[in-house]
Amino acid sequence: MKYRSVFDIIGPIMIGPSSSHTAGAVRIGKVARNLFGRKPAWADIFFYGSFAETYKGHGTDVAIVGGLLNFDTFDERMKTSLHIAKQEGIRITFHEEEAIPPHPNTAKIRIGDEKGELELVGISIGGGKIEIIELNGFELKLSGHHPALLIMHNDRYGAIAGVANVLAKYAINIGHMEVSRKEKGKQALMTIEVDQNIDDAIVEQLKTLPHIIDVTKIVE
Repeated sequence: MKYRSVFDIIGPIMIGPSSSHTAGAVRIGKVARNLFGRKPAWADIFFYGSFAETYKGHGTDVAIVGGLLNFDTFDERMKTSLHIAKQEGIRITFHEEEAIPPHPNTAKIRIGDEKGELELVGISIGGGKIEIIELNGFELKLSGHHPALLIMHNDRYGAIAGVANVLAKYAINIGHMEVSRKEKGKQALMTIEVDQNIDDAIVEQLKTLPHIIDVTKIVE
């Protein structure tokens, strides 16, 4: 296995005993909060594998809720995130699942309010690194460590090319890209990780393209 830096080995600065069970969980929660775009009214959190067995002792529950509150891994408020969530009126429910997960450190988050819901599955792969592997039923691979675009679109000819042309126009380099669809000709999800943060004006331009339903950006 190759490492890009010493931080890939020792993990991030964080509150908690384990980079996999706390820092990774925080980041899964933060990605869910970022994609939802606002504070949720409620959250159902499902733990699988090692997460289900040890989440109370390792503080994974505290960490993932801290992420939903948009706390960073080193935020001292992390220790009281469950209390803070209760104070803010967020209903939190934890579930211990027995199903065998794709990775031992797997969590599913379902959050929502009166305006909508979001469901996300993430895995903590070590050193505080994560991958988001499912979003609202669409399979994907999102690291959460790079700026990214999640583009919901109709599965039509030219949709991907149109997005790529706009990014090329503004000299935005694509580091990773994939497309997931549930059924041919229906809705599809484009996941694009890029090398620099993307201006809101570019996001708005992408939204005007044919066949594009919605565009969400994730900042680094």
